[in-house]
Amino acid sequence: MKRYVQAWAMCRSMFCAIPSPWRIWEEKARPLMLLFLPVLGLELGAIWYGLGWLATHFHVPAPVIALVLCVYPYSVTGAIHLDGFMDVVDAVRSCAGKERRREILKDSHVGSFAVVGCVVLFLAGYSFFSAGQSDLRLLILVPVVSRCGSALAVTLLPPMSTSQYAAQQINRSHAVTLLLMLAAALAAGFVMCGWCGLALVIEAAGYGLALLRGNRSLGGMNGDIAGYALTIAELCGVAAISLM
Repeated sequence: MKRYVQAWAMCRSMFCAIPSPWRIWEEKARPLMLLFLPVLGLELGAIWYGLGWLATHFHVPAPVIALVLCVYPYSVTGAIHLDGFMDVVDAVRSCAGKERRREILKDSHVGSFAVVGCVVLFLAGYSFFSAGQSDLRLLILVPVVSRCGSALAVTLLPPMSTSQYAAQQINRSHAVTLLLMLAAALAAGFVMCGWCGLALVIEAAGYGLALLRGNRSLGGMNGDIAGYALTIAELCGVAAISLM
């Protein structure tokens, strides 16, 4: 049990910008961290929904609500996934050879494709939130579905040779637990919101397509690709919720 508590604290401190009272790092608990990504997603999603509910309850102007809900998922994670999105967009859109794309992926400089991609991402998110949401409760589960996808991708796909996961022990038996978490999140969407829960299925499909693009273009899995696919998946989920 101690290892699981340590893994949860490590996952939260690494992938969440909300101050944590726990400053723990235990290398032996590191293989368990991926199991807690969906749990962290549930916490972040609950806050996301809470912000929307409070803003609506106190009659905050719609454009301000849209701005807050659009910016929240990037600010609450310290933009760690957005960084991966920008890196992958720069690499993939360069249309260079695979080795050169990998070099661009690791380049600390921000390219024009990343800037354009980021602007489009924010404009799209703001537009979808401005259009209104069929059921804000689904925001609780959007980060859960995206993080289930990332945890499964890192667990099951061969890592890129330059990835931190190449030297890390990955327990593939965790895939069953992660699949059950994903199934539970998708089912919960339908239970809470009826057919509007289909938005989470669309989000999962968006994750899969983004993952396929990144993995094929760069020849392996790493944290940047996970962040890229997660960012696109959550935008797909928000778009689906808005348009339903």
